[in-house]
Amino acid sequence: MTTIEGNLQTVRERVSRACRQAGRDVNEVTLLAVSKTFGPDAVRQAQAAGQRAFGENYVQEGVEKILVLRESPAPFSIEWHCIGPMQSNKTRLVASHFDWVQSVDRLKVAERLNEQRPTELLPLQVCIQVNVDGGSTKSGVAPDELPALARAVSQLPRLRLRGLMCIPEPTEDVEAQSQVFLRARALWDELRAGGYEIDTLSMGMSDDLEAAISAGSTMVRVGRSIFGSRSNKLTSTA
Repeated sequence: MTTIEGNLQTVRERVSRACRQAGRDVNEVTLLAVSKTFGPDAVRQAQAAGQRAFGENYVQEGVEKILVLRESPAPFSIEWHCIGPMQSNKTRLVASHFDWVQSVDRLKVAERLNEQRPTELLPLQVCIQVNVDGGSTKSGVAPDELPALARAVSQLPRLRLRGLMCIPEPTEDVEAQSQVFLRARALWDELRAGGYEIDTLSMGMSDDLEAAISAGSTMVRVGRSIFGSRSNKLTSTA
């Protein structure tokens, strides 16, 4: 068993245990493996261990991996999620190569993604990133601006609004983690009650996935606990 395979097993057990404690079905929670700064070899190891969904923070790095791995024989295709902040000049790359974007926080970016999504591809699956705890250094739309952005994004034909994503300020206080995640869950519930057919609440990472699952997360984004500590550079390009 490779280190990545063993780490994946451990994380899956954490997710399963958190679901049991929350009285939820483990099939309600998707594990997104965050592979930023790790090369195609690491992704292949995780893929061989049954991991299908991968998240990338850096657009250019992610596209390079997508192109390499697209040529590799594999038991199933990878679902690629762009989860990092996005500059307007990167939207064409994202629209052309990724399956999901979880970091939409401005209408301008959403409109560019919609215009640039190739017609031969399925609509781009998107989450709106919400700055749920008001962190000054965090990306994300303010909660009071969410309804207008959700309404506008839902009307773009080449995008499909799937839900919300949040990245709270890190804290070891489990109660504080839970309170922030519950605020995100409340915003998600409000959209659903308003008639939006959304199914994804992306929140929770290596250090707080249990609190996120307890609050209702449907997707946890885990990098370090799967791939190990990150370097500043891509570890492999082949």
